[in-house]
Amino acid sequence: MMGCQAAPAQLFYDFCIDDHVPAEHLLRGIDRHLELDSVRAQLKPFYSTTGRPSIDPELMMRMLIIGYSMGIRSERRL
Repeated sequence: MMGCQAAPAQLFYDFCIDDHVPAEHLLRGIDRHLELDSVRAQLKPFYSTTGRPSIDPELMMRMLIIGYSMGIRSERRL
């Protein structure tokens, strides 16, 4: 089953990542050029309709790009 990333609820703290990551950061520049809107539709035939939801495929691709950009060699360290 394909997972979908939802915005987490802010229960105990008020934290906004936009306030802490500079506008000229490398990953913000990469994000401006990424078009991952159609990823879920293209990968949907490869996912089962039963079972536990997976990691959101768009999120997984973004995590891998961050790993390659920042020199993180292990998915576990991401």
